[in-house]
Amino acid sequence: MNLEGKQQIWKDYQKEIADDHYFYARSCIRQTFFPGSEWAYLDIMKNKLAKDVIDDPRHTTCTGIGYHSDIVPAETIMTVVARHFALMTEAGYENMTPSCITSFGIYTEILETWHHHPEVEEKIREFLWKATKREFKKPRNLAHTSDIIYKFRNEIAAQAKYKLVDVHTGRPLRGVDHIGCHYSKMFPTKGIGGAEFPAVLSGMIYAWGGDVIDYPERRHCCGFGFRQYLVMANRGYSVANSKKKFESMQPYEPDFIVANCPGCAMFMDKWQYTISEMEGTTYGQDGYGIPVLTYEELTALVLGYDPWEIGLQMHQVSVEPLLDKMGIPYDPEAKFKNIRGEDIGVPKCPTYLRVSKL
Repeated sequence: MNLEGKQQIWKDYQKEIADDHYFYARSCIRQTFFPGSEWAYLDIMKNKLAKDVIDDPRHTTCTGIGYHSDIVPAETIMTVVARHFALMTEAGYENMTPSCITSFGIYTEILETWHHHPEVEEKIREFLWKATKREFKKPRNLAHTSDIIYKFRNEIAAQAKYKLVDVHTGRPLRGVDHIGCHYSKMFPTKGIGGAEFPAVLSGMIYAWGGDVIDYPERRHCCGFGFRQYLVMANRGYSVANSKKKFESMQPYEPDFIVANCPGCAMFMDKWQYTISEMEGTTYGQDGYGIPVLTYEELTALVLGYDPWEIGLQMHQVSVEPLLDKMGIPYDPEAKFKNIRGEDIGVPKCPTYLRVSKL
């Protein structure tokens, strides 16, 4: 592709991202798998970037996993999401920012459906009123929270205490960006760069001093796929997808993986342990695996947050090799202690995958 053509494609896949005043929609699985990620995001937005973000405790799951697993009917999920929009409207906000990639895809799908079929929207408004006596306005702006961090990546770089640079050699750290399928594959125009050239994560890596690995399976699914994991008989298909990605990226010696989907981050972290137990195979350097971070966690590390305060001890793959390369200090004795300094227990050591500071 010639440069002019690529520039035109890039121009076509830009999106409007609101500057401030966000209604935040939590992820039902992100706060379960990596609970420090959402706390870190909210703290960064409010205390580092001075943005107005509301986190409404009445918010619920969007039921997206149930919907994509053919358990929750379309009209039900639309009514649930309509309630989310009603909470946003009641709070006086217009900018919806979901934490979950699946929620982002669900909101996008519903808004597109209502745009083309206004009679469906009217029916859902009636359902919501009958169920909750609530009304709503549709979001003026819908952006995933990784879009927000991307938007302010340079402001974050200006406040950075650490860079994505190996302090021992001075080389940029090599990052693998993994984009959740529901971010731009379903609706390419809704993701920065579209499905072919998504830049929402690579833009962060470059802005913070790192380099991005372009490997053959870069856009391949992690294998979550809901049915591939929720149905036990299909889990071999799920882990096989992640294995395909690990084997493809391994020759490029990545220092870390960053994902913007909570499920992708969890699977690419946990499947490394699974593969090591199944086959005795490990990835990364010296058998430690490749550290997998959420974009919130990566942002927090760059800004100087304590690794254990943001919950990195919840990861299966040890993050200490990455912390050492970035020059980030940490207390190995505090890794498995709670905020009161009490021991919470040390996990059992894997058979093959090496772990740090246990």
